[in-house]
This record gives sequence, structure tokens and C-alpha cells, in this order.
Amino acid sequence: MSTTPQTPSAQPIPPASSAKNELRIISHSTLFYWWPVWAVGFLMALITAFSGEVMAVVPNGTTPQTGVTLPNLEGPRDILVTPDKKHLPVDLKTKNPLVPKLHIANSKNLGVFFCLILLLVITITNIPLRGLWSVIVIVFLVFLAVIFAILGWWDNILESLSFLDIRINLGGYVVISLVLFALWLVVFIFFDRQIYMIFTPGQVRVLEEIGGAVTAYDTTGMTIQKQRSDLFRHWILGLGSGDLIVRTAGAQTHYFEKDNVLFIGRKVKAIEEMLRSRQVVSGQ
Repeated sequence: MSTTPQTPSAQPIPPASSAKNELRIISHSTLFYWWPVWAVGFLMALITAFSGEVMAVVPNGTTPQTGVTLPNLEGPRDILVTPDKKHLPVDLKTKNPLVPKLHIANSKNLGVFFCLILLLVITITNIPLRGLWSVIVIVFLVFLAVIFAILGWWDNILESLSFLDIRINLGGYVVISLVLFALWLVVFIFFDRQIYMIFTPGQVRVLEEIGGAVTAYDTTGMTIQKQRSDLFRHWILGLGSGDLIVRTAGAQTHYFEKDNVLFIGRKVKAIEEMLRSRQVVSGQ
């Protein structure tokens, strides 16, 4: 007696036997990996807010002077002297010079570190390095760092980078981080969850696009494959995520690739257990 694999069937779908026997697979967008950018941005904003320093906008050529005694002020003061025939920016309404109010940290390291994190995330999320390639890149970077240290090049490199001065005010950090966090939260909680696969013993239901129909497939002969991990993307940024490939059996095979699935190792084991349970029940 032979069993013909079931073909995909559109809704309605038979109800699942139990919610405990369901496993939902959600493929997240690459925006999920951008959490370090908004997290570091909020941290830099917090440090800037408590630094107690503001930025003054002055004409080019303005020079600082210290120990200057001014009328109606007690003791010497530090001042900024504008060039001849140049003036400080004024308020268009009051016509008075603008009072410095842009909160900004005195250290340039905050802006440099934020830009470094941003560029690293852009690179990691757009250049996949799976399996052995991830290890090769790490070994190469460590080897390069050791060679630079032996040759004494790090001092020259760090001295050259000292001329790099990147500064972002409090408003810049807050706007960038808040907008990115809002997008990240909406996509992660709402949009990503509208496209899914639900595994139950003997059946998998697939929704491939928002607003589309759910299609059911028999798990008989189905194969699942976890792609090689990208150490930087899946483990450093993804906290244990991975990419999953599912292939159905039968006369018309279907191929599904779900990227950026969180806790993929645990979920693959659960799917395999479901498939084994279905085989045992069918054999009986």
C-alpha cells in the first residue's frame, strides 16, 4: 500500500490538535540586527546630557582668550573673540546673539565610537560570511593586530586617528536612536510576525506575504536544513539566530527559505522531534 504525498491546499485548514504542539517560525528582517546602533545612540545621548556642556556657534576665525577682565563682572573670564566685522549668530525675533544651548560632550570619542558601531553594523549585515569564512576573517584580524604590534605601527595609527574629530549633539543622538528604535520595534513586533510557518505534527502551515492566504503542506518526506552560521551576524548581533531552509516532498516540491530565525538551534530540534513523532505514528 502506497501513500501519495498531499498537495498544498488553501484555506480552510484543519484545526491544530493542541497549541502546545505548534511551533511558529518567524523570519525577521535584517533591521533586527541594527539594535546596537540605537542602543549605543541612547547611551551616548545619556552621557552627553549629563556632561553639562553646550556648543557655541561662532564665525570662522574666532579665537579664545583667557583671564580677561570685563566690566560689571567679577574676576577674570575666558572669552571668545570674533574676527573684525564678523558677529555672533543672532535670534531672528529678538535680534540678540544666540545663547549657546546645544548639549554636546567635550570628548570626541563618543561620536567616533557611535560612527564605528554604525559602520560595523552596515558591513556585517550586508556582507555575509558563513561558516569557515567567519573564522578565517577573525584569525586574519588577530594576526594583523599582532603584526602591527610587533612592527610598532599601532602608535602611528592611533596618532593619525587622533585627528579624527566627530561630534554629535544631544538632539542628533536622540533623533537617530529614537526613530531607529521605533522602526525596529514596529517591524520586530508587528510586520515580521505577519509572515510565518507553523509546524504541527503531520502538517506545516505557511503564510508567505502579508494579507495572503495560508497554505498547508504535509510533512511526509519534508526536509529541513539549517544553513551555516555567520558568526558576526547570527551570533554577535543576532544572539543565536540563523537561516532555515524547508523543502516539501511530493510531485510538486516547494522550497522555503526563512532568514534570521531567532533561537534556531532549539527550534530545529523541536521540528525534527515533530517529524520523528509523525513517522512513528504513521509506522504504527
